[in-house]
Amino acid sequence: FLPGAYAEYAPAFARYVAKVPAKVNSLEAAPLTCAGVTTYKAVKVSGARSSDLVAIFGIGGLGHLALQYAKIAGATVVAVDLVDEKLELAKKLGADYTVNAKAEDPVEAIQKLGGANAAVSLAVSPRAFEQAFRALRRGGTLVFVALPADNYMQLPIFETVLNGIKIVGSIVGTRLDLAEVFELHADGRTKVIYETRHLEDVNHAFEEVEKAAVPARLVFDMA
Repeated sequence: FLPGAYAEYAPAFARYVAKVPAKVNSLEAAPLTCAGVTTYKAVKVSGARSSDLVAIFGIGGLGHLALQYAKIAGATVVAVDLVDEKLELAKKLGADYTVNAKAEDPVEAIQKLGGANAAVSLAVSPRAFEQAFRALRRGGTLVFVALPADNYMQLPIFETVLNGIKIVGSIVGTRLDLAEVFELHADGRTKVIYETRHLEDVNHAFEEVEKAAVPARLVFDMA
C-alpha cells in the first residue's frame, strides 16, 4: 500500500469501503467519510434523542456536521465556539442556541437551560473538555472525540460518581455508520461546508489549517 492518499487513486481493503450514492458528489463524500462518520458515531454514542439538550463544543470541520446529526436525532442543540462566524454558521445549520465562550461562560449558559443530557467535545483545548463536563446535567454523557496535545485533563471524581456522569471516547465509525451518513446526505438532510484546493497547493493548504483559517473542511479537487 502506498503511504497516504493525496492522489487521484489509492488502494484500500474492500472490507473497509462503502459505495457512494449517485446523489453524493466526490467533493462532499470526502468530508463525510472522515468528519461525517466520526461525528455521526459520536452523536450515536452520546445517546442523543428527542427532547434531549445536546452541547457541541467546537464548530468547525467536525462540529458543523455533529450539530446536524444531533438535530436529526431530535435533540435541542447548543453550539459552543470562540469564533462568531462559526456560531453564525451553526445557526444556519439548525443550532437552537449558540454560545461564544470568549464572551460568556458556556457552563453557566447551558446550566441555565437545565444542563446538557450529552456533550460532544470536538475542540482540542483541555478547557473545552472541562467546560463540557461541567455543562452536563445529572446522568449526562460526555463524549470525547478531539485529541488535545496535552493528553490529560482533571475530572472531579465525586461529581462524576454522585451525578452518574458517563464519559466515553468515540473514534470514526463502522461501514454501516458510513452508509447511513451517505444516505442522510443523499436525502438532503445534511449540508457539508467545504472549500476546494488543487493538489499543487497542498503545502499552502496545510498552512491555512495550522493558522485556523479554514471554517470547516478543505477538499483537494483532482479535476
